[in-house]
Amino acid sequence: MAQTAAQAIDQVPADHRIRRGHTPAFLLTPAGLILIVLVFAPLAFLCFTSFTDFNQRSLFTGEFNVTGFAQFANVLADDEFYKALLRTFLFTFALVAGSMLIGMGVGHMMTRLGGVMRYIVTFVLIFAWAMPNVASSIVWKWLFSPGYGIVNWMLSRLHVFGDVTNMSWANNTWLAFVCIWLLVVWQAVPYIAITLYAAETQADLSCIEAAQLDGAGPLRIYWQIIVPLIQPSIMVVTMLSIIWDFNVFNQIWLVSAGGPKGTTSTIGVFTYKKAFVDFNIGQGAAISIITTVILMLLTSIYIRNLLKSGEDL
Repeated sequence: MAQTAAQAIDQVPADHRIRRGHTPAFLLTPAGLILIVLVFAPLAFLCFTSFTDFNQRSLFTGEFNVTGFAQFANVLADDEFYKALLRTFLFTFALVAGSMLIGMGVGHMMTRLGGVMRYIVTFVLIFAWAMPNVASSIVWKWLFSPGYGIVNWMLSRLHVFGDVTNMSWANNTWLAFVCIWLLVVWQAVPYIAITLYAAETQADLSCIEAAQLDGAGPLRIYWQIIVPLIQPSIMVVTMLSIIWDFNVFNQIWLVSAGGPKGTTSTIGVFTYKKAFVDFNIGQGAAISIITTVILMLLTSIYIRNLLKSGEDL
């Protein structure tokens, strides 16, 4: 007679069962230590610092005072914080809208390409996406530099805007935002395009064929058939784009440093200046906590919609 699973477990020596019970914990220990050192410990220190007056003096002397919620009150009473937050929301919307529309277009285009051309496009996209954003930001700043920048030179040769050879993009608020927008979208499109291309290749072809038989055009098929079929992937990519674009810092700091006169200073740049330029580290930590709460609220909205649609997390 075949023995049951419970009887088989009972026949295993107790010490052997204990050792096997510790195996998962032992295997997870390296990853757990890395998470503690690189994630949880800094987060704990950030939360603690937000309730203190930690500043430049504290870095050298270790002396600080616990101020409770005073840093949060100071942040919420600062008009510049709300201006930076408004810029962040508007710029994030522009970035997500631009990168998603272009990424969806490129991803759909890849389904229409032949094998060789599709591999070439995929390689170019991965190459652009893999570039470190610091390196690409420096190159981008050089491309838009006044005097010797390639973009200014090309625009001058087109004779559309006149001679703009010496035009400084970073010294004009709107031009600086356009320059940064182009950079961030250029970096974001590859991931979005490849992800949505993969999702589109898994879509049910029968629905598309039925729409074609009914006389639907390519544009209508895409927006009314394909987009609803890949909606879960679009939602995931959109949420990730919101989080990434909300936290954009390197590109803005390296291209315009938040200028001119702080008009391109988003919440990331505003936090950096508070913490590491003014050395009001406690207040910078408080801004980071508030930013984290905002992102958690945005994420909760996404998870709620995902659960309502019946998709698995």
